[in-house]
Amino acid sequence: MAGSSPFDADLPASALLAEQSAGDNAAPLSVSELSAMLKRVVEDRFGFVRLRGELSGVKRAASGHLYCSLKDESAVIDAVMWKGTAQRLAFRPEDGIEVVASGKLTTYPGRSKYQIVVESMEIAGEGALLALLEKTRARLAAEGLFAPERKRPLPYLPRVIGVVTSPTGAVIRDILHRLADRFPSHVIVWPVLVQGEGAARQVAAAVQGFSALPEGGAVPRPDLVIVARGGGSIEHLWAFNEEAVVRALAASTIPVISAVGHETDTSLADFAADVRAPTPTAAAEMAVPVRADLYNQLAELGLRKRRSVQRPLALGRERLEARAQRLPRAEALLAPAAQRLDELSERLRRGLKDLAASEREKLREVSRHLSMPLLRSQLAQAAQRLERSGLSPALLSLGLERAQARFAPLERIWPQLHPDMPLSRGYVRVTDAASRTLTEREQAAKETALVLHFRDGELPVAVGGARARKSRPAADKPGQGDLF
Repeated sequence: MAGSSPFDADLPASALLAEQSAGDNAAPLSVSELSAMLKRVVEDRFGFVRLRGELSGVKRAASGHLYCSLKDESAVIDAVMWKGTAQRLAFRPEDGIEVVASGKLTTYPGRSKYQIVVESMEIAGEGALLALLEKTRARLAAEGLFAPERKRPLPYLPRVIGVVTSPTGAVIRDILHRLADRFPSHVIVWPVLVQGEGAARQVAAAVQGFSALPEGGAVPRPDLVIVARGGGSIEHLWAFNEEAVVRALAASTIPVISAVGHETDTSLADFAADVRAPTPTAAAEMAVPVRADLYNQLAELGLRKRRSVQRPLALGRERLEARAQRLPRAEALLAPAAQRLDELSERLRRGLKDLAASEREKLREVSRHLSMPLLRSQLAQAAQRLERSGLSPALLSLGLERAQARFAPLERIWPQLHPDMPLSRGYVRVTDAASRTLTEREQAAKETALVLHFRDGELPVAVGGARARKSRPAADKPGQGDLF
């Protein structure tokens, strides 16, 4: 029959129950046993392989493991990278990146497939690295991290400068020497790795650490931060292309200068920083001005200020002198007044002389009418008129005596009516602040201060708790009762 196998005659016919014939050494295997045998064969044969391919379907599980596929034009193989290995990657795996992965083949019995467990992964060549760089740059630029409006101006004269770089390289020495030559400043160095594993994390942490320093703390907060590294290949500078570094530079609250590599080298840190310097030395020149130039500029400004102050004074002095020359002399101004004064003085002298002569003449005329006999005659005439009027001194004395007789009783009794007369017998007169005599308790209770008048003087007292005290009966104490 067509399609039959020559071994079919030797095979037993299909039966309902599986039975093991005598001499049969082909015992049935379980699926797990077969999967374990395949796993051992694959791992023994392909214990270490290096694959070159394009990443596809990259995803990172919540556990931290990385799952992806490696593919070329005609084949695909699944790949897995455990959490510890994935954390040590020097770049961020993304779809479309061509890589070289090293690891071992193994099987996954749960899905009856084989996969590669990646132990290391590198970008396959500089072209692939540049493609990853451009892809990352486009993605971060779309977020606005490189927008020109986010750039901040550098401080003109920073008091404290923070430098993020390797403490043992030539870069930090170049920066310090250049700063010392131009304008010595307070420099704080945050030591970091500038290439290799962990470099990107350290650089990002340093930039974030400078931003987190408080004002007025134990460590001075920088006014400017320089992120610097010497030149090298794109692989050596890759730490400054990492997303963590770019985001740290973009989020920095302190202006940042990126001085990574030589003038021809470009990194994503240059786009994220506020200013890009072609070299670390150039970054130091951008950070501070030249002190000698500042001295010269201050001297020039001082000279200009002195000239500005002196020029108006000189012009004012010239104008004053010109106007003073046009003014008439003091003698010419005072001459008419002096002449007028002399004329008035002469007229005054003549007027006084004439007035004295005239008054002297009047006095002679009056004195001729004043004589002693005439005065005695007028006095006698006045005495006669007084006698005819009937007013005699005795009459005036009689009226005065009658008035004194009417006021004599009042003069005897008025001392007894004076309010202070009883004070000598132990009584006290109470007045308020306006010296009004108070005779009622209610009137005294309304006052805040009283004056007690005794025989030998006054005593001011303050009224406190007057409403709380009660008057004692007169029988409790003989003599004068409570005034309140």
